[in-house]
Order: sequence, then C-alpha cells, then structure tokens
Amino acid sequence: MVDRVVFCTARIDAATNPSGAADQDVYLKALVKAGAVTHIEYGNYVARVKYAPMAVKDPVTRKPRLVEADWPVKIQDNAGQPVPGAHFMVSYLHQEEKGTDVNVAAHLLRDSLLSQVDAAIVVSNDSDLRMAVQQARLHVPVGTVNPRSLYTAGDLRGTPTDGVGSHWWTTLTAAHFIANQLPNPVGAYLRPVGW
Repeated sequence: MVDRVVFCTARIDAATNPSGAADQDVYLKALVKAGAVTHIEYGNYVARVKYAPMAVKDPVTRKPRLVEADWPVKIQDNAGQPVPGAHFMVSYLHQEEKGTDVNVAAHLLRDSLLSQVDAAIVVSNDSDLRMAVQQARLHVPVGTVNPRSLYTAGDLRGTPTDGVGSHWWTTLTAAHFIANQLPNPVGAYLRPVGW
C-alpha cells in the first residue's frame, strides 16, 4: 500500500515560458485536488546567460562537434585574411532546475533512516541520486523507476540483494503514462490543451 507520495519539482519561470508555467500550475493543482500527491517539495529555476562554442551533433558519433567557420559564413582578421579553424561563440539563455534532486535525496534519506517508510520508490533517472539511493538501500527496499525510455543511469543500478535486499528496477513506457492519467477534469482543473 502506498502511504505517502512526495513530488519534487520546480516551478517553470513564467517570465520566459508563460504558457508552460500556466499549464504546470494547473497540473500541480490537479495533483493536489485528486489526492495523487501527499506533498509537493519545490526547488527553483535559475536563469542565466551562458557562453559556449556553437556545436552540432555529429551524425556518426552522435557527440557534440564544434562548428567551424566555412561558407556561407567565413571569419577574417582585421587585415581581411581568413582565420582558419575559427569557431563561433554564442550566448544563450540557460534555465536550470535547482534543488529537485537534492529534495528527492533528502526525503529519501530522512524517510528511510528514520524508519518512516517500509520501502521507497524513486521515479528518476538522475545519476546525482546515486549516493542517496545506495544509502537508502541499506535500510529499506528501493524500487527505481526510470521515467524515460533511455537506459537506466549506471549510478542508479545495483543488485536486488544490495543492503536489505528486495530492490527492483523498471522503466515507464508510453502505455504506462496513458493508462495512468488524472481524470479530466479534476474538480475545476481541465487538462491543458495539447497534454
């Protein structure tokens, strides 16, 4: 029986993404209204301007490859001579969710170390949770649910017999998401268009 669900997230910045912030607000209110979560723990978004060399994904290796000056855009020095091997630098808006992984880790460790749970399920593929998940496995069985179709992060893997044992791993599929939607509406909250 699931006794408590802690949802860790950060509010989308309404100044840079007003529609995303509005949709998220409806979703979070619907989660609470439906009783789908016991507690929402908020981190925050930090927006910064960052600078980096321009890159593209290499079609063969699928790794980043720096973009070099070439026609139709060439770079010349002050004397009008080509600058071979020149790279483009760009500034960009970097939005980073801060605190969510720390909040997941803190709740997991507090609950498992204080014997407030008999078992825990972590829905994340964030390798930053490695230490917290490993420590929790010493005290309670931990299910690790990868919410993406990618491989489960190596740092979140282990064996079912680590620590107290009875640990398990699974990956959510599109079918899981479709089969487990909130009703529409939840009270006065309608599902945002396009969701």
